[in-house]
Amino acid sequence: MYVEKKFQLSDLDAMRSFIAQNSFGLIVSTDLNSTHLPFVCDVDENGKLCLFAHMAKANPHWKTIDNNRALVVFNGAHAYISPSWYATKPAVPTWNYVAVHCYGVVQLLDEDDTALRMRQLISHYEPSLLKDDSTMPEDYQQRLRQAVVGFKMEIDDIQGKEKLGQHRKHEDQLGVFSSLNNSADPVAKLLAEYMEERSLGNGET
Repeated sequence: MYVEKKFQLSDLDAMRSFIAQNSFGLIVSTDLNSTHLPFVCDVDENGKLCLFAHMAKANPHWKTIDNNRALVVFNGAHAYISPSWYATKPAVPTWNYVAVHCYGVVQLLDEDDTALRMRQLISHYEPSLLKDDSTMPEDYQQRLRQAVVGFKMEIDDIQGKEKLGQHRKHEDQLGVFSSLNNSADPVAKLLAEYMEERSLGNGET
């Protein structure tokens, strides 16, 4: 990923938090095949930072990624930026966004590890389901697990980019942040929330 120095996100904790909040990623193999999946970012038994996920066994992509290098892309909120929002002129339209790219070699998980990581994923989104035997009885889960393939990707390279207009003048940042925050587009408002959380491009830097 091309990352200008002014937009570089290098804080590992911040990138892990971003992945947790935007966990529906895209895994791309060397043959350019891809699959959209929810991921969990966690350390494995060896203390290595990994991405964990599973896909349908009917999807042949798992055979391609097994023991091969892959890329997983995570996208956050993004929005069109109008030049009319800037105090400084002349200006042109642009697009602000946040993204994290993870690279590494994929290894398939055994049944026990797959079950563990599936429970971890459920715990992240709806932990009450883990105690709801009427909705998810254990024998039903076991049958369904026969139809999926779990895997992990040990991350050997991670790149983050926060293109949020943080390089622009104070008054330009204020104009953009105010316009995003007052937008009728909920995704634009999410981008403003992220900017405020990170104190980037919102006029505070």
